[in-house]
Amino acid sequence: MNTTAAGSGDPSIGSEQHMDATTQIQRFQEFFKAEYNDAVLEAFRQGHPYIHVDFGRLAMYEPALADLLLEEPDEVFKAADIALEYFDIPTSIKNMKARFFNLPKSQQTMIRDIRSEHINKLFFTEGLVRQKSDVRPQVTSARFECPSCGNILTVLQLDPKFKEPNKCGCGRKGKFRLLSKTLVDAQGIVLEEAPEQLEGGEQPKRMNLFLQNDLVSPMSDKKTNPGTKIRVIGVIKEVPITLREGGQSTRFELMIEANFIEMIEEDFSEISINEEEEKEIKDLSKDPKLFRKMVESIAPSIYGHDKIKEALLLMMTGGIQKKHDDGVITRGDIHVLLIGDPGAGKSQLLKRINVVAPKARFIGGKGVSGAGLTATVVKDEFLKGWALEAGALVLANKGICCIDELDKISPDDRNAMHEALEQQTVTISKANIQATLRAETTVLAAANPKFGRFDPYETIAKQIDLPVTLINRFDLIFPIRDLPNKETDEKMAAFILSLHQKGNKKDPDVPTTLLKKYISYAKQMISPKLTDAAVSELKKYYIQMRHPESGEGDNQAIPISARQLEALVRLAEASARIRLSGTVQKKDAQRAIDLLHYCLNQVGLDPETGKIDIDRISTGVPASERTKIFQVREIITELENTLGKTIPIDDITREAQEQNIPAEVVEEAIEKLKRSGDIFEPRAGFISKI
Repeated sequence: MNTTAAGSGDPSIGSEQHMDATTQIQRFQEFFKAEYNDAVLEAFRQGHPYIHVDFGRLAMYEPALADLLLEEPDEVFKAADIALEYFDIPTSIKNMKARFFNLPKSQQTMIRDIRSEHINKLFFTEGLVRQKSDVRPQVTSARFECPSCGNILTVLQLDPKFKEPNKCGCGRKGKFRLLSKTLVDAQGIVLEEAPEQLEGGEQPKRMNLFLQNDLVSPMSDKKTNPGTKIRVIGVIKEVPITLREGGQSTRFELMIEANFIEMIEEDFSEISINEEEEKEIKDLSKDPKLFRKMVESIAPSIYGHDKIKEALLLMMTGGIQKKHDDGVITRGDIHVLLIGDPGAGKSQLLKRINVVAPKARFIGGKGVSGAGLTATVVKDEFLKGWALEAGALVLANKGICCIDELDKISPDDRNAMHEALEQQTVTISKANIQATLRAETTVLAAANPKFGRFDPYETIAKQIDLPVTLINRFDLIFPIRDLPNKETDEKMAAFILSLHQKGNKKDPDVPTTLLKKYISYAKQMISPKLTDAAVSELKKYYIQMRHPESGEGDNQAIPISARQLEALVRLAEASARIRLSGTVQKKDAQRAIDLLHYCLNQVGLDPETGKIDIDRISTGVPASERTKIFQVREIITELENTLGKTIPIDDITREAQEQNIPAEVVEEAIEKLKRSGDIFEPRAGFISKI
């Protein structure tokens, strides 16, 4: 951009080179008076030590000044700041800063493309905040007194090393007395390229940012939390490297001194919704076919799976987090686990949620470590010491973390998820850092069955190769089975082939941008309360499931536990939120019950008894099997009383057959008792109790 001000009618500034500092200040004064008078007065009134200036407006009003700003930003920033001081307003605010935004696209540079030619030029770049140091004061200028003549000397502190005056006008050298120093707040940030900017196997590059003054105020501080995606406008500076043996290296580090920072990727609370969009959202909420439309819009390019899509819609909206008086926090996030055959569309669903959700992260497979999931402590090279680096679950705080290939993550690393899923925090204690980070994150995970594909003759629960404690923390578990069915397969083939032939021509009923804003609006504005009708519906279902009419006994199957009741409440609240209703009605409770019952039928059904048994999932041993183990143990105890310590296995089998327990069940029960350490085999064909 090399526009000159030739057309501005002032020959004194024919080109940017001829504009001296006084002219710059004068031009800025005129510009602020004409374009930003009200904004400056408002900033003074509210006590803000900064004003946001649109670069586009400056380029229209004073093209030469705009050009000069890009080429010599430090000088022009000072001129703008001085021009702001000329506003004659009695105020306590000193050092008002001009913060420029809306730079032309030509000034955008990726972190990996920053070179020495960019030094001391104004650019903007985008990336993710990975690390953040503490805010610390830094000296900008210091005043010294000469002991010989009493002269006051001011030294600007522009270098990392504190400078004293070299000599005084009276000829004195050294030993000056420090009178005062001006401090500003400063903070270091490590910015990393966002994954979507990279191609192929590129490694994301990092760059240090330096923030000071109002950019580190508590309000701005929230914008730069680790995991936030930001756009930074600033000046690229070189930083000298001091060698170990003293002296300066010929190599220099690069750093961006930030002038303006804005968030790009917002979580749901940051998304702004204007009046027109709010009206559109409210109109959509009154649509009688609201749920069907939204479910179909979740993943229009994936055939079927309507129940799963409905669950994903409720998951994105979530329930209400409750803080009780005794300090206990009940989570509002709904965690969903998809376990299914290869090629069933699990990863595609995850990828789609990654696009639709207001804030989401996608991670998967072998390349995940425990530190990458939760948090780790790294050595901070920038401001020295140790710094905390957040992992995926922390970075997705108040958003959704999509974890693909959960079964491929090593058991040790998977264990790191337990605390994050239920307590919604990540505690770290490494080096000299003890910290608890917030991880109020909804988790959507996908995994394959134990042997890669479901065995149709084996129960699903036995084929889920994940720790019981982890499975327990998921509110809904959906097995996706790929079973040949002529009618379904014909429909699916037609759907997929037409998608390839014509492309995704049919727009979803609810466009993705509206869906995103709808979910954000529901999460921001709606906090539904349970009505008596909804409570009685949930209670009725819970009691009915826990106490079926038949099968009362000491060791009956436990269909659902209190954890599932909490899941029902969360799902019902999410359903009310989608309707933008302040109360959870009976129909919301019914929708939650339908979804949970569908999942329990798929995963928790015991084929021997035909009843739902939560233990199939939560302990891995169904009640019917546990009963048989108890019966075999009773037989062993009785035989021990008559035969003594060593009991032949044949006798146990004979005794069990009299009680209608098949031989293979006895064999299995004896194996399980041996594994649990209740019995051992002193010699072949005989067992003894321990």
